[in-house]
Amino acid sequence: MKTLIKNGKIIKKDNHCVPAAIWIEEGIIRGIGTAFPETDFDEVIDAKEQLITPGLVDVHVHFREPGFEYKETIETGSIAAARGGFTTVCAMPNLDPVPDTPEKLTAVYEKINADASINVLQYAPITENLRSETLTDAAGMKAAGAFALTNDGVGVQTAGTMYLAMKQAAENDLALVAHTEDDSLLFDGVMHAGKKAEELGLPGILSVTEASQIARDVLLAEATGAHYHVCHVSTKESVRVIRDAKKAGIHVTAEVSPHHLLLIDEDIPADEGFWKMNPPLRGQEDREALIEGLLDGTIDCIATDHAPHGYEEKMKSFLKAPFGIVGSEYAFQLLYTHFVKTGRFTLQQLVDWMTVKPASIFGLSAGTMMVGDKADLAIFDLESAYNVDPKQFLSKGVNTPFGGWTLYGDTSYTFVNGKLVWQKGGQ
Repeated sequence: MKTLIKNGKIIKKDNHCVPAAIWIEEGIIRGIGTAFPETDFDEVIDAKEQLITPGLVDVHVHFREPGFEYKETIETGSIAAARGGFTTVCAMPNLDPVPDTPEKLTAVYEKINADASINVLQYAPITENLRSETLTDAAGMKAAGAFALTNDGVGVQTAGTMYLAMKQAAENDLALVAHTEDDSLLFDGVMHAGKKAEELGLPGILSVTEASQIARDVLLAEATGAHYHVCHVSTKESVRVIRDAKKAGIHVTAEVSPHHLLLIDEDIPADEGFWKMNPPLRGQEDREALIEGLLDGTIDCIATDHAPHGYEEKMKSFLKAPFGIVGSEYAFQLLYTHFVKTGRFTLQQLVDWMTVKPASIFGLSAGTMMVGDKADLAIFDLESAYNVDPKQFLSKGVNTPFGGWTLYGDTSYTFVNGKLVWQKGGQ
């Protein structure tokens, strides 16, 4: 099967877009030029001068299967990601059962292979059942397909357990990916400890709850030689600790989520569970620190933390609703509209933070678009506006604070291994 994408445009290193056509054959990019004879191809797709990029890479999603299929499944989560232009995603292990043995992890991969429409990599947990102090078998997990270890959703509470986990991760050449949260500093908090929490009469989550564990962990990473990756950084203190650790030569990388770049706690209109997430929306100084951290390289990449929940459970108050919002279907579009079109980021920076950089820090075969690469591609319409409508989501989750926002950069096509898996108007 030979496919031609004609009349597209791609970003050059000087941040200019130039006309391009892409020749795909047997799932591989065989040529990138300006024009190829259309009669040589079985299928021709007219990109209509829209932007062609490598398929987006998201190293932080929750697909909820097995155990919570009413929230999301591998099938619905993966097509929702394709709808957003993602071709490779990494799924968290807070499932039921937790895939904390090679056998359980293999069972998850069997479901992924059967149902996923894009490339899905599965994390293995750091400890058994996520909340225990007993380490999983890192070597066995790696053999079963785990690309990294994480207890996302909960922080590893004891330094000794984290030290041993990092030693084991380093010995097996696995990244240790941390949700950083010191339970002893939570004090039953449900949103950022700031003026809005006081106004709503809700218990706050201190910034130091996150940053203190990062400070502990970077020293443990230095002692063990582990690759330590910080999930969804949200505070200015966390950015400072990570920046200092990088200057010291410690192997630490970090991600930030779109909602923390765009929103602050003052944006929360009322005690509404759709605005509840972990880490919570922070203050304006935190948001600015995250943006600066991206721009200066302290934060390496952008990840959605796509976290679908049932509608009824998210319609509750902050005290009762679960943490999390969805993000797969509009992440690029949010950031393009509010940062690239406004001149804060360049288009090249945004694409890099969502493709080559997350792939490179984890050594993934993804995120690039060169001759010989897998044809994992996305095509975005940067000119036309559309409104975010949760009723049209392909994810089972509609829990978003961005409903009704007007965005640019909607996904027109998504290809995985040269196969068209998403087409606007065709799904």
